Amino acid sequence: MKLSFHGGVRGVTGSCFLLETEKSKVLIDCGMHQGERESKEWNFDDFNFDPKAIDAVVVTHAHYDHTGRVPLLVKKGFTGKIFMTAPTKALSEIILEDAVHVMAENAKRNGDEVLFDLTDVTKMLSQTVGINYHTKFSPATGVSAMFHDAGHILGSAFVTIEIENKKFLFSGDIGNQEIPILPETEKIQSADFVIAESTYGNRDHESTDQRKKKLILAITQVINRGGTLIIPAFSIERTQELLYEIDGLVDEGLMLEVPIYLDSPLAIKATEIYRHYKHYLRFDRPILKSPDHDFFTFPRLKETLNVDASKAINDHHGPKIIIAGSGMMTGGRVMHHLKRYLSDKKSGVLIIGYQGEGTLGRKIFNGAKTVDIHGDEIEIHAQISAIGAFSAHADRNKMAHWLVPVEGEIKKVFLVHGDQDVKIDFKKFLQKKIKSEIIIPEFWQVFEL
Repeated sequence: MKLSFHGGVRGVTGSCFLLETEKSKVLIDCGMHQGERESKEWNFDDFNFDPKAIDAVVVTHAHYDHTGRVPLLVKKGFTGKIFMTAPTKALSEIILEDAVHVMAENAKRNGDEVLFDLTDVTKMLSQTVGINYHTKFSPATGVSAMFHDAGHILGSAFVTIEIENKKFLFSGDIGNQEIPILPETEKIQSADFVIAESTYGNRDHESTDQRKKKLILAITQVINRGGTLIIPAFSIERTQELLYEIDGLVDEGLMLEVPIYLDSPLAIKATEIYRHYKHYLRFDRPILKSPDHDFFTFPRLKETLNVDASKAINDHHGPKIIIAGSGMMTGGRVMHHLKRYLSDKKSGVLIIGYQGEGTLGRKIFNGAKTVDIHGDEIEIHAQISAIGAFSAHADRNKMAHWLVPVEGEIKKVFLVHGDQDVKIDFKKFLQKKIKSEIIIPEFWQVFEL
C-alpha cells in the first residue's frame, strides 16, 4: 500500500494525492497551483504518474485548487470514472468553464499556454459520477469509499477510503465553525490515517458575533466617508455567505442606502446553483420570512454579468460597495477596482479570505505601501481591514477537535494544504492535543503503509 503526495504540500493549493495497491490506483483531488508565478509554472509540469494508469479520481469539492487539473488528466489519457457529490459536479462545471475562458484571455493577451479547453472539460464531465453523502461506492477494485459533509462549501466532502483493511481519510477542506448557510462538519467516526488540511493551523478565528460587528463597522466607516468599499471574494461560498449576511442586515434595517455591486459572473452563476441545491444548506434564520423570500438578494443589489455593466460601476460617484473576484486579488474584475480606489483615502478594502504567499492580497494584507497592478505602481491610502471569521476554513482549534475520532485513535496525520511555517506551528499545536504521529510530507514523497 502506497500513499504519495503530488500537490498540496508547497502551500495552500494544488491538492493531489495518490493511493495505490498492486490492483488499484486512486487519485484524490487534482487541483491547480495558485498564487506565486512559480506555483503557476508547476501546473505545466508533467504528472509524476501515468494518467492512463489511474483507475479512478475522487474529488472532495469544487474549488479550483482541488479540481483544476482534472481536465488535464483527461487530456493526458485518463479514461476512468470521476466521483464527487452532485453539487460539486454542478459547481465544477462553471468553475472549469470559467478557467478555460481566463486561459484563452491570457493566451491572447500574454501568449500564455492553454492547459486544456472546453472539449476536455466536457469529456471530464461525461466521466463524472454524482454520489450522495453516506453512500458507499467502489471507485476501483478492492476499494470502498464514502463522502461525508465537510461543511466547507456547497457539496464539499471529506472522503473515507478503505483498502486492505486500512481506513484512510482525506479532509479536502474542512469548514469553519457556525457557517450560517452550511451544516456543521461531520465528526470522524474512525480512521487509521488522515490527510488533513492546515490552512489556518496557526491561528483562531473571531466568533460569529464579532464577524457581524466587524462587517457593520467596515461598511459604515467607509460609507460615512463617502468612499467605496471593495470586498475581494471567492466566487464559491465566500460570496454567498457575504450576501446572506448582508441580506440579514437589510432585514434588520441596519444597512445604509447605498448600491451594492456583485461584479463577478462566476459568483452570480454559483449563487443560482446554491439556490438550486438549497436542500443541502442550513439557515440560521427563517429565510422565507425575509421580505423578498430569498436569502441572497436584497434591495440595491446590482449584479453585473457583462463587461459593460462592470465598467458602468465607475459612473456612480457616491458611496458604494463592490464585491468582486478574485478572492486573493490575483486577477479578475477586482483588479480594476483596486487600481481605481486603493489610492483613495476615503475608500477601503475588506479582506474576508485567506491570502496565499506571493499574492497581491497577501501584500496588501501585510501592510504594503505600494503595489504593482497591470504594470502601474499604485500607492495604498485606502483603509485595509480583515475579518477572519468569514473564512471557509476551520481554525486550529476546530481542526484539533475534529481530529479526535468517535472510535479509536488515528495512527498518523499528514499535514497538507498549508504554508510551511503554518504546518510546522500546527504540528507543534497538535502534538499537545492528540496522540497521533504528525507528519509533514514533501512533494512527491511516497509512504509505505
